[in-house]
Amino acid sequence: HFLLTQPTTMKFYSKLLTLCAFQSWGSDAFVAPTAKPVKPSFALQSALAKWDLGSISPNVGRIEGESRKTWTFGDTSLEVVQVALGSTGRPIAADIELWIGPDWTPMTLQTYSEDGAVRPIQTLVGTRNKVATIEVRNTGAMEFPLSAACNYAPGPLQTIREEIPKMSPGRYVEGGSVYSATFEPDVEQVQVLLKTDTRQLNAQIELLNGPNNMKQKFKVFTNNGVLNSLYLVLNTPGSGNVVRVTNLAPLEFPCKAHITELATSS
Repeated sequence: HFLLTQPTTMKFYSKLLTLCAFQSWGSDAFVAPTAKPVKPSFALQSALAKWDLGSISPNVGRIEGESRKTWTFGDTSLEVVQVALGSTGRPIAADIELWIGPDWTPMTLQTYSEDGAVRPIQTLVGTRNKVATIEVRNTGAMEFPLSAACNYAPGPLQTIREEIPKMSPGRYVEGGSVYSATFEPDVEQVQVLLKTDTRQLNAQIELLNGPNNMKQKFKVFTNNGVLNSLYLVLNTPGSGNVVRVTNLAPLEFPCKAHITELATSS
């Protein structure tokens, strides 16, 4: 027999309470809490805006092969127009032009997609805060109609072209040079931004799947690569996708390319 002193008795009861707590709570009481998912950044939330034709405009236009359709925008307080072209699975070949005034075309964009359902054309066009008209001309054969939607971009997309350079340093592409970016198989959508320091922008963007297997192609020309910087959203299902940027301008006209992941399957 032995006599427990007061300090020893207090230590004994303290250990006993700890043991009881462990048995009643289980081992989960000592597991660190799971971190909450991080919310997407502002730029990413902006880019995830809806691009299906019906969400852009309730009046989706059908453009037959070798014909065209125009939209006029007169609100000078807004500057960015959202343009999307799609099809039922057939190829798309179309030109998108910005008209300001009776005879000035400050931007032209030639587009091609092998499959307008899987990889629609999705871009933004700056109106320079002026009354402007956007023309979509179907350069394909009569057997290949397309559907087009065109409207002022929603709030987040109005500033996406300014937000992306703040998050991505981009890649300097000199005139006459080529830059390519590859992606993991789980990347389903990427965004591309091409811009200059107010000089002309004359470039070509290709989406490849496999060696020289072109799925989409874009060719842009504008006299001001800031006011009409090129923003594209490209669908990249499957593996082996490559975005290739070619600066078609002379050496004196470099551009900066920002190519970033937008959505993944994971």
